[in-house]
Amino acid sequence: MGYNPLVQYIGQPILIFGVVFHFVMGFILEIQNSKARPVKYASNSSSSNSSWSSRNMIISGAVILAYFCLHWYDFWFQELNYKFIEMNAPNETRYYTELVHKFQNPIRVFLYCCAFVLLGFHLWHGFYSSMQSVGFNNKYAKALAKFGKYFAIVPCCFIFIALFHHFIR
Repeated sequence: MGYNPLVQYIGQPILIFGVVFHFVMGFILEIQNSKARPVKYASNSSSSNSSWSSRNMIISGAVILAYFCLHWYDFWFQELNYKFIEMNAPNETRYYTELVHKFQNPIRVFLYCCAFVLLGFHLWHGFYSSMQSVGFNNKYAKALAKFGKYFAIVPCCFIFIALFHHFIR
């Protein structure tokens, strides 16, 4: 994918626009929600009404945004520089060396692992609530909730990559 022009010139800009749009709309929604009820409830048992993920979407979103900035700095900007500024020839083996180098720092490994866990929680709630928003809160709701949980495990599997390259390599 790193040298496929369809991915590089069509897919990436669309994906970047979608991610930025999602973050902006998430923050706008959070501001609108806080303005809609400026006076807090006298009694609020939020843990019995909603999950931790749903109550902290803005926090997990902000951490994921910080993670994306770190990830883009670590890998994507380096890739743009390598291919389009320095005009280097394709070299698929260089990614491994960069990956091993980046994950030697325990602070970076910790940040990546935290971000992956929060991304999992964010996706878990986000997938389920988006299905409810479009009207799939019916007989398929349990199956969709289960799929959302499994879908949310995928980012957590990336923790293995960071830990493997930190402790083994």
